[in-house]
Amino acid sequence: MSIHQPAPRSHSYTAFGLKAEAEPLAPGLHIVATPIGNLRDISFRALATLAAADAVLAEDTRTSKTLLAHYGISTPLYPYHEHNAEQMRPKILAKLREGGKLALISDAGTPLVSDPGYKLVAELVAQGLPVTGIPGPSAVLAALVLAGLPTDRFFFEGFLPPKAAARRGRLTELAAIPGTLVFFESPRRLGGMLADAAAVFGPRPAAVARELTKFYENVRRGPLAELAAHYDAEEEARGEIVVIIGPPGANELAPAGDVIEERLREALKAVSLKEAVAQVAAQTGQPRRTIYARALELTREP
Repeated sequence: MSIHQPAPRSHSYTAFGLKAEAEPLAPGLHIVATPIGNLRDISFRALATLAAADAVLAEDTRTSKTLLAHYGISTPLYPYHEHNAEQMRPKILAKLREGGKLALISDAGTPLVSDPGYKLVAELVAQGLPVTGIPGPSAVLAALVLAGLPTDRFFFEGFLPPKAAARRGRLTELAAIPGTLVFFESPRRLGGMLADAAAVFGPRPAAVARELTKFYENVRRGPLAELAAHYDAEEEARGEIVVIIGPPGANELAPAGDVIEERLREALKAVSLKEAVAQVAAQTGQPRRTIYARALELTREP
């Protein structure tokens, strides 16, 4: 599929019942954030960019047609996703070298955040071609500010591995990060993911944000184990899900020695000594060397 020379058309958009003509767009790739649910969450600058572009590159053209139609935008849509990126990227680069004006959007939110586009932008930067960002909605930030957890430092992980063993391994690697953790998760894996997080992190506070900005928006907050029990008992959660987990030591008191020992004994039944030490240190916020010394004592007991 090639990106054709644009045919003469209107460069207008309609918002609040009023029709506006978009100003000419500068050449280059324009990365445009689009709504994560509520179609009203879009800026006038984003609408003008989508209307004035030669073409819009969309992760799913079926989803994007709804957005463009809602605002009366007739810009041609072309698919750009992980399955066709290798074939499309040279065509996009050629179009931009000719002075083309293209807009890149994802299914929802800010492109390149758990969406295709990074390699394209990297090549544009390497070749000195212009790239412009049109900021706007982001599920990561929307969930973070609603969670009621520290926001001064946060780490976005995206999706964890689907298999439990690999998931726990990755959670163990993330346990010592001194900031709030942000994850995407699918509805069918939510209960298992929260249970694994509770096993690795202990009683950290967390929040599950679903269907953000939509009619059924819901944010449930509580300790990880409590959230895991709730979503394990509930029928499969629906919609787009963001999980926020507090940093090490958030709302936790230093545990007594018997608590550390109990957690070590449980962890050592399931994982290696090294992994058990990492898990318990992350759960308790205690120095790893202290946990390691106690773990050695336990392994030497008759």
